[in-house]
Amino acid sequence: MSVIAVIGAQWGDEGKGRIVDLLAERAKIVARFSGGDNAGHTVINSQGEFRLHLVPSGICYPQTTCIIGNGVVVNPEKLLQEIEELEGCGVDVSRLVVSDRAHLVMPYHILMDKLEEERRGKGSIGTTGRGNGPAFADKAARMGIRMGDLRKKADFCGQLQAILDLKNAILTRVYGVPPVSYEEIYRKYCSYGDQLSPFIRETISLIRHELTQGGLVLLEGAQGALLDPDFGTYPYVTSSSPLAGGISSGTGISPREIEHVLGVFKVYVTRVGSGPMPTELKDSTGDLIRKRGNEYGTTTGRPRRCGWFDAVAGRFSVEINGFDDIALTHISVFDKFPSLKICTAYRFKGEYIQSFPGDSSMLEQCQPVYEELPGWQSSTGDIREFACLPPQARNYVARLEELLSCPISLVSVGPRREQMIEARPCSILHETALN
Repeated sequence: MSVIAVIGAQWGDEGKGRIVDLLAERAKIVARFSGGDNAGHTVINSQGEFRLHLVPSGICYPQTTCIIGNGVVVNPEKLLQEIEELEGCGVDVSRLVVSDRAHLVMPYHILMDKLEEERRGKGSIGTTGRGNGPAFADKAARMGIRMGDLRKKADFCGQLQAILDLKNAILTRVYGVPPVSYEEIYRKYCSYGDQLSPFIRETISLIRHELTQGGLVLLEGAQGALLDPDFGTYPYVTSSSPLAGGISSGTGISPREIEHVLGVFKVYVTRVGSGPMPTELKDSTGDLIRKRGNEYGTTTGRPRRCGWFDAVAGRFSVEINGFDDIALTHISVFDKFPSLKICTAYRFKGEYIQSFPGDSSMLEQCQPVYEELPGWQSSTGDIREFACLPPQARNYVARLEELLSCPISLVSVGPRREQMIEARPCSILHETALN
């Protein structure tokens, strides 16, 4: 098996990083294909605990080339900080590659992101304020600056000046704030370009070479499917596609070459920022899930909104991604719960619906219809075989599998590599081990 994708199936923060870290041991390439430093993946292994934002989660393996793909927007200052932190922990970053086609996050993007959120007031999206949305907007408007442009300082000079004429007009006349300095941005970004030059290269041929050699290419998604700008809870979405369908445009890999798509779900749902979330728990139960799951944003530190598992949204995610199977994380969070709930349908204006609405205002009015299952009230963290889990835990997994119409192959009982157990034979786990 040569190309495997790991995709977040909910509103992000499902535990994708630890799944990639688990599978990356035999990978020749691990590539990020979307998002920016607004995504955060936590990896815990023998070398320590790492909070990665731009660098792919396979960076801890010495044989793995880690690619920041063309579909990612890159804040060079944040990337350099991340590189420095990894090197400080003894991690070799010489295998890191950044696509020359990846677009840059510029200071005016960050400024305009924050100003626009302030302008929206109570209707704010709840962005991380990292400038990724404006950077992707400029990419679509053909006003972006790419990583490769930093190596051509004369051309970069002209690009930046032309763009700043427009951006400063917007900043001063629309938002009423002072203009940004051309000289300061030019100087800083030329310095970033000099420091990052060893990492910047054309990446499609690099991926193509490994595919022709039969090497394993592992694709790391950012955010989650329900934040997709087309199929998520628009406008409370991210700015690039986190779906399996975004892989081709974010890396140059043909859709026909993607052999396996693994969806990652948590046993409950979380969300950061604004937007509808039908099963959200604004009570002590939600607080308990947050506490036991340590549900605070890797990137922002913001407390995540928590709720019961939403199988309506989950089925939709399975359908639009075409998952081959599922990794289910955080089951140990429920170890002390006497009972658990699963949303199996919505109630909207007196009617039951089992499809995920495309209208966020409609979804905001949907009430969850719950099915209640008994909890197991015993510790699962030391269990290493699925058959040894309490019967109630196995029944919970089986019910989710039935509701999602997709096999659950992996179940995690904790954050460490060895705490991921097989619920059923997982082909990618064994094939990557033999790759």
